[in-house]
Amino acid sequence: MSNITRPGDPPGGRRATAVWGIGVSVYFVAVIFRTSLGVAGLDAADRFHVNASALSTFSILQLLVYAGMQIPVGLLVDRLGTKKVLAIGVVLFTAGQLGFAFSPTYGTALASRALLGCGDAMTFISVLRLGSRWFPARRGPLVAQLAGLAGMAGNLVSTLLLARLLHGIGWTAAFAGSALAGVVVFVLLLLFLKDHPEGHEPEPFPHRGAAYVRRQIAASWREPGTRLGLWVHFTTQFPAMVFLLLWGMPFLVEAQGLTRATAGELLTLVVLSNMAVGLVYGQVVARHHGARLPLALGTVGATALLWATTLAYPGEHAPMWLLVVLCTVLGACGPASMLGFDFARPANPPERQGTASGITNMGGFVASMTTLFAIGVLLDATGNDYRIAFSSVFVLQALGVSQILRLRSRAARREKERLVASRVSSVHVPA
Repeated sequence: MSNITRPGDPPGGRRATAVWGIGVSVYFVAVIFRTSLGVAGLDAADRFHVNASALSTFSILQLLVYAGMQIPVGLLVDRLGTKKVLAIGVVLFTAGQLGFAFSPTYGTALASRALLGCGDAMTFISVLRLGSRWFPARRGPLVAQLAGLAGMAGNLVSTLLLARLLHGIGWTAAFAGSALAGVVVFVLLLLFLKDHPEGHEPEPFPHRGAAYVRRQIAASWREPGTRLGLWVHFTTQFPAMVFLLLWGMPFLVEAQGLTRATAGELLTLVVLSNMAVGLVYGQVVARHHGARLPLALGTVGATALLWATTLAYPGEHAPMWLLVVLCTVLGACGPASMLGFDFARPANPPERQGTASGITNMGGFVASMTTLFAIGVLLDATGNDYRIAFSSVFVLQALGVSQILRLRSRAARREKERLVASRVSSVHVPA
């Protein structure tokens, strides 16, 4: 991929890194809150006296709200800008985390997770948009992977710190105390974040109510790159998301006979692997744009192989070495899902970036929500047979791969046409 800066590209630099870092800190806190239930799933089941299906409803509702908000949030980012949307998101997800801390019943806890999911939905698309406004386009893949890396750092904090707080100071104090992080990033956001550098203000685009919204969504969806991005995100993200968000801890403790401490270490391994792989994928795609699809499909294949080997392993429990390899490979799912945005980004002009990112970001969360529900239902129906329940992963992977293969040629052809047109127009830009 060319390292020549395009006409009109923002300069990047230290100030860009500082401003973008504030946006990333908001996403970091949102992920801590989002994944906090992953280390508290067994505690939540005891606290609210619920079974596996009801427990999965916490995460399903949170992801349902998150996925349903993606296109509206994308439109809001395109219209209002990053700062306003992030500010609303911080208020909502902090209120949701605080409400979850003090929820006395299952119903109020559900409402709190829904509120958290609504605020969380406003963060990642905003951070992607912020990166595209402050950094040159050639840095896009690396910036997206670094944002994902920050999210996994939030997951790591949740896995390590919040888990200890939960079992040290109790449910209410742990969740309420963590909500203070939302207040901190809100203050930083209000004081220091700006939507774009001076001299790079976006051109104003007319917003004409519902008709404009329909045109934005339709134009983004017509691009094969947007749809390919959605299916790449759909197919790659959900195995690790389901594992970290809710079912990893119960699977490792109840099905594999591990202690909570050992299971927590394996969840941490998923996060650490994600962070390492994210750096590698970002650098590879920044230098070799054609590596996007092989990396995505390779990750799906490796994930399916390791899950099949683990679930089919003879004997009551899989050996520790196999669980370690499984968790290491699951760490590649997050970075692979970021590749979806690298298909949607070049397929859409700047005024549709938020909308296209919202469509893409729906993919993995719809898949995660579906799998969370399927696993919970199958566990209750089979008397906690994790082998049958986790086999639902393969169904969604097969669906996603079929759609990726169907769209890849059209998306590649359309992207090539856009690249040629961009080069022709840049030749005619006056010096």
